[in-house]
Amino acid sequence: MDDQTDGRQMLKRLVPHVASAARWWDPPSQAWLSVALSHAGLRALHVPQASLDSFPAAFREGMAAGAARLGDTGESSPEHWDAPLGSSDVHLAVSVFAPDDTGLESLLEERRQALRGLPGVQVIYRLDAAQLPAKRTHLGFVDGIDEPDVEGAGVASILRTDREYYGYMPGFGPTIKAGEFVLGYENQLGRLSPMPEPDVLARNGTYVAFRKLHMKVADFRRYLRDNASSPEEEELLAAKMVGRWRSGAPLVLAPGRDDPELAADPPRANDFTYRQDDPAGLRCPMGAHIRRMNPRDALEDTIADVRIHHALRRGTTYGPMLPEGRLDDDGAERGIVFIFMGADLVRQFTSGRPCVSKRHSSTCSTRQADGRPPACRAVPADPLSEQSELTFPS
Repeated sequence: MDDQTDGRQMLKRLVPHVASAARWWDPPSQAWLSVALSHAGLRALHVPQASLDSFPAAFREGMAAGAARLGDTGESSPEHWDAPLGSSDVHLAVSVFAPDDTGLESLLEERRQALRGLPGVQVIYRLDAAQLPAKRTHLGFVDGIDEPDVEGAGVASILRTDREYYGYMPGFGPTIKAGEFVLGYENQLGRLSPMPEPDVLARNGTYVAFRKLHMKVADFRRYLRDNASSPEEEELLAAKMVGRWRSGAPLVLAPGRDDPELAADPPRANDFTYRQDDPAGLRCPMGAHIRRMNPRDALEDTIADVRIHHALRRGTTYGPMLPEGRLDDDGAERGIVFIFMGADLVRQFTSGRPCVSKRHSSTCSTRQADGRPPACRAVPADPLSEQSELTFPS
């Protein structure tokens, strides 16, 4: 936004098309348009300096500035991100989600209308992403299975109001305070998350981080082949890395073989614990992706509170599928892109990344000293985003 007047006019035009949270699960035309501003964008709109200074450091500095702390080094360092992402040139991001091309084009036209006659605003980056025909990631896994239940607005709160003895519905986990995700409400610590000034600038808003991960699918497939003696063992190895079979069935409930019927029932596929069902990690390894990202009840005897590290995530795939069975890279760009949303960038987002980067067993990896192949490398972000590298277990 080179002109503050044009920038403000664009926002005025976009705001009526932003989906209301009143019925977030049923927006008009079943499509969603969201708008996010970077710290540089707020400055470009001439927001008063006192307000700019009141934002937390993580937001003011941007993720590129904290790359080393986040583990974004080597192949995943900011100089390898897609330009201009990660720079102060990114002022505003518009995300559009729709179930079909018709809904998508309708909202994109609204965005184009918002830019007409405004020479002081330019589009400098666009990424088209869509769910693959198989409705899985490029590595073959069902994604987006486990989401926190937000107090007063989460899926479980809408479906039912009663709770089991432990305070949550099977498959949903404990209800999380709205203030963990939306500014201006009480969080799990019993207080409001720090907000910028004035109050109207933050209330009912949230912080967003954009992640784009390039997936090296051929390397992943070769890794499975080279470390298993049969196709069945390849599937088990992949499941051990993630903690779920590719269908989404959890190893805790289906340790020996995949269970598509279980996977097709999301509440049942999420109704398990680690402390009671698999304390030693004999079913789902301690280093599995889902166990690292959400320890559930495994840390009940420690001072850690997993409820203060939850975040909302929405994402999809980008790029064409690598043909089934192919073990060499075809050079195409493919991977996943997702948006993180939370009220505290450091506590919910940044603080978890070094653990994931350095010690996380997952489906993504960068090449290691002993030559083990990478399956995923992080690529760009904007001033609100970060990338990290994930490593396979030895």
